[in-house]
Amino acid sequence: MDKEQEEMQFVGFFGIFNESYRAISAWRKTFCKITLSLILPLSFIYLVHMEVSNLVFGRIIHNEIELDHTRSGTPKYEKLSDLVSDEWAYFWLFKAAYFTLFFIFSLLSTAAVVYTIACIYTARELSFNKVISVVPKVWKRLLVTFLCIFVAMFSYNVVAFAVLFVSAISVGRSDLGLAVVFVFFVIFYLVGLLYLTVIWHLASVVSVLEEAYGFNAMVKGKNLIKGNTWVAVLIYLTLGIAAVAIQSAFQTLVIHGSGSGVGTRVVYAVFSLFLHSMLTLFGLVIQTVLYFVCKSYHHENIDKSALSDHLEVYLGEYEPLKARDVQLEQYDV
Repeated sequence: MDKEQEEMQFVGFFGIFNESYRAISAWRKTFCKITLSLILPLSFIYLVHMEVSNLVFGRIIHNEIELDHTRSGTPKYEKLSDLVSDEWAYFWLFKAAYFTLFFIFSLLSTAAVVYTIACIYTARELSFNKVISVVPKVWKRLLVTFLCIFVAMFSYNVVAFAVLFVSAISVGRSDLGLAVVFVFFVIFYLVGLLYLTVIWHLASVVSVLEEAYGFNAMVKGKNLIKGNTWVAVLIYLTLGIAAVAIQSAFQTLVIHGSGSGVGTRVVYAVFSLFLHSMLTLFGLVIQTVLYFVCKSYHHENIDKSALSDHLEVYLGEYEPLKARDVQLEQYDV
């Protein structure tokens, strides 16, 4: 992050990865503490959720199959029916607890990493204690933005599958027509999903470093990505492929690794946890570096002194907004 602002606009795909790696390496002690306190629990929750969901869901399916082969009205049928009902209740309670914890740690991790990179960019004095003290003051803005992203993602999926349904009906019973519709749907759906993902990550950074949050941050992220859309999409496609690879390896070697001993599966689980944590950290740093690249590309001036003052607000008491001729203003968190 030692490049001047006007130089950031020329940073491309590999340059963004390189800048992110250099930032993590230069401040490895701080990032290590952030990873251990926030990102590692986030990855642990994610992987444990996969393992527990697989076990519980497998038991439910087994009991439902056994229930289907049991005569109704018998004591065994009633017992199995109650068991399946209880298991479904536990399953959804577990899912609710998982999403709550995952959501909380996602917010905290994002706030911590974005604030850290901004401090590095402005050459502010940085310590882990400062980062942790700031995180609780940022999460409300991020929460609103995350909820707006959820609404956007939900709406996108509803519209996309409605289009798929109408298209499938319009081609009738033609197998070739259905295959063509499905292939085109998958391609355009994934491209749109990646585009929304890029906007989501940029909006998260905007929510911490600028006055906008919620749908306003999404609009700001959408505008920032213009001119760098394909670079950003390629970056998140790469990160997505890496995440899928780690998840697949975890499922194969740990969840379904019945041929391996317990010790071997534990080693695989620990290694998967490490890789997932590193990928998550890298992704959070990349999204902040991408923000500065996009700001530079659009020649939107980032006054380092003003940004430093903006970050200082998180460490002090609330101050009313003042009209200032700078790109980033102080705001109430």
